Amino acid sequence: MEKTLDLKLKAIHADPAGAKAFIIADAKDADMAFGIGAPGYSPESHAGETRQRTLSEYREQIRQVANQAAVDIVLMSASTAEVLVQGERLFDNSPVTAAVRANDTTDIWIARGGRYALEPSRPFRTATIDHAQCGRYDCTDEERRRGVNLGLYSITFNNRLELDLRALEEYRTFRLEAEQKRFRHFLELFDPNAPEGLVPEQVPSFINDCVARLLAGIPRASRPVFLKMVYHGPRAIEELVAYDPHLVVGVLGGGAGTTYDAFKLISEAQKYGARVALFGRKINNAEHQLSFIKFLRLITEGVISPEEAVRAYHAVLQQLRIKPHRSLEDDLQLQTNVMSYGGNSFSVPAGIPNSHVGETSQRHAGLAIEDALRQQSISGAGFSDKPDFSKMSREEKLAWNRAKRNRIFG
Repeated sequence: MEKTLDLKLKAIHADPAGAKAFIIADAKDADMAFGIGAPGYSPESHAGETRQRTLSEYREQIRQVANQAAVDIVLMSASTAEVLVQGERLFDNSPVTAAVRANDTTDIWIARGGRYALEPSRPFRTATIDHAQCGRYDCTDEERRRGVNLGLYSITFNNRLELDLRALEEYRTFRLEAEQKRFRHFLELFDPNAPEGLVPEQVPSFINDCVARLLAGIPRASRPVFLKMVYHGPRAIEELVAYDPHLVVGVLGGGAGTTYDAFKLISEAQKYGARVALFGRKINNAEHQLSFIKFLRLITEGVISPEEAVRAYHAVLQQLRIKPHRSLEDDLQLQTNVMSYGGNSFSVPAGIPNSHVGETSQRHAGLAIEDALRQQSISGAGFSDKPDFSKMSREEKLAWNRAKRNRIFG
């Protein structure tokens, strides 16, 4: 099956100025950063039962996102990809592209009580290309087709010569191996996590210059298919896009924030030239991930504004009888988000207007709700909208939640 990622990349390069294609990725690779806390908290909040999701539940959410097919990429750890891609063949007949985190620099090592992210970033690769492609070391050419053929490689520049030089040397080694093994990648650039001689106002231009200088020495066969960067506001992203229209720029989501943070960020980034958004915690911490993703897509397609989408999303939560994390009023506020795993990077985004919004278009909100609930066609035999959780086992509660999701989205 043709992947929407490939179709959209072709459209963008065929008409860099006029193409409307926009790529959305769900980053479910946080187990390579946060460890046990990666899956987030369970949506079940019954008295005395608040708990973190398990790895199995995290992978079940990936299955649902892949089956929904509203995103173009699902990014995973190599171990999860082995289960879902090589084992279950989840993506074989899906328009969604599977990807793995190809390296894990030290600035994303977020262990409880750990201090690694406070030190200047150093390059490291736990995953190997062979393991991503076939699940074992030294794949044959035929075996490489079994697994994943797209990886995220991350670099953090800190304006420290020896450290940045080593990071670039490691990236060169990876690129040469990836080219030899026909493994595509996209490049993530975090803001400096422990910079030297930089003030926050200099970071956007510093990162842009590092990107342009780096890519100047890379031929097409070894280039990243797109970039994943912090959104620093209109001027910085427009500068990159104007410099090279074929440079496909994507923005990362950073911390969860409010729903309006996520919806406004993707809208603003697209307006000023971004072609990709990769949201991890913003999706994973949403009350209902599939609805949240659906509204991200509707925003990028110009069907609904970010403000309308927040109101419509809350209406969907009400329909599903899901308690929102915040009131609608609070969820329509912009917070200062920090765009790094460790939480100590520079904050953005400049240029986004304040939180006052006008009247919501009821027609668009209604259409969005109808679209999100369109799959509510299963009769629901044996399904109770008001179960007695006090009499249910943990397995029964998980089964009830799965049945509820299926009842709504098919």
